[in-house]
Amino acid sequence: MTSCLLSVLFVLPLVSSIMAAVEHAGCKIRITDKGLEMLKLETQKFVEEELSNISMPEMKGEEGRFQYTISDIKIRELNLTHVDLQFIPDIGLMFDVQNSSISLTFYRQILYWFFYDTGNINASADGVNINTALNLIRDDDGRLKINNITCEARINKMRAEFSGTLGRVYDFLASILTTGMRFLLNKKICPALDHAALVHVNGMLETIPVRTEVDSYIGIDYSLIDDPVVTSRSLDMHFRGMFFELANQNDSLVNYAVDPIIREYDRMVYLALSEFFFDSGMYSYYKAGLFQTDIVNDKMSKDLEMLLRTTYFGTIMMLNPAIVEAPISLQLAVNSPPKTTIKTSGATVVMTAIVKVILLPPGLSPVQLSSMTMVCTHTHTHTHTLIPLQAPLKTMLQMSVVPLINSKSLVQHLQNIRPPSH
Repeated sequence: MTSCLLSVLFVLPLVSSIMAAVEHAGCKIRITDKGLEMLKLETQKFVEEELSNISMPEMKGEEGRFQYTISDIKIRELNLTHVDLQFIPDIGLMFDVQNSSISLTFYRQILYWFFYDTGNINASADGVNINTALNLIRDDDGRLKINNITCEARINKMRAEFSGTLGRVYDFLASILTTGMRFLLNKKICPALDHAALVHVNGMLETIPVRTEVDSYIGIDYSLIDDPVVTSRSLDMHFRGMFFELANQNDSLVNYAVDPIIREYDRMVYLALSEFFFDSGMYSYYKAGLFQTDIVNDKMSKDLEMLLRTTYFGTIMMLNPAIVEAPISLQLAVNSPPKTTIKTSGATVVMTAIVKVILLPPGLSPVQLSSMTMVCTHTHTHTHTLIPLQAPLKTMLQMSVVPLINSKSLVQHLQNIRPPSH
């Protein structure tokens, strides 16, 4: 019995520490295989641009009485006809090119006995196959990063066409030159793509901030909390999705909310937000002092002023009839952070506020006429009104999702969202 009790006492702190270390996501974004179709064209353009910039070394050699120099090798055109982009479970993305072609031009200098000839060579590499796998992870700062790349490139055949005075005479050199060129090109493709992914793309990702200001009061932390989760159908990214007050950035809520869940794959992109996403935003605005206001003078409508004066006329007359015409003020202050509850039926926001009616006689101390606690419950049942933090959400999407999937349509859709009218 004693040993059992000791075991329990030992295990409980361990379990508690493990549970404390698990961080829940405030926001999840899923890119499905349908979303890859949109990304595939951009990836293809990027690969074509990188391959077009491949620099090839000068080739020199001898074959019998022939001495040749091949220089100024340029890739003129890439025809990547069969391109595929797909998910690799637990790894990342695979970009696959099959049965494509590359057109090149060279400048030749050939010496045969006493004959010297120069001219251009048009060549084509056919049956070009490139298979590239990208391993995606979260870096130490919470950014998306390409951790590793595996690449395999193969060119099945290469043809060259000579022009010039002795073009037909040394056509037999074509097999020697194209064999060498195919070997060199094979060796250049993968290093070019490796450099593009690990240096260029990662360099771009490193410039994307994971904490940014939303407005003059609050900011948002949308860093990744773990590595992307990749299946054969989707790539899921789990973001912290936490707002904070700019004046006190270390004061933030602890996320005890249930993780948002995405079960569908029919759309290109899915966005799921937890209650913590909204709660941290409203908590930050609350700490920044935005949930309080003083309605007085020009800020108060005539109808509201008439209502207040009529309601409290008797009280004022009992206190001091001489101040009956003094300015009247309505003060509202939320006294605790609002709380959000999200269900399938909609989202509910609950807040409590202190409402005070105060008379402001000139030259005298303010006179409090009334003080009450008001509980406000507001439920949103429509999709477009589920975003009371519209500006922060748009900021997060523009700074995190868009650079990853280059989706302008998503941003345009969010820009058409209007806050609910009350």
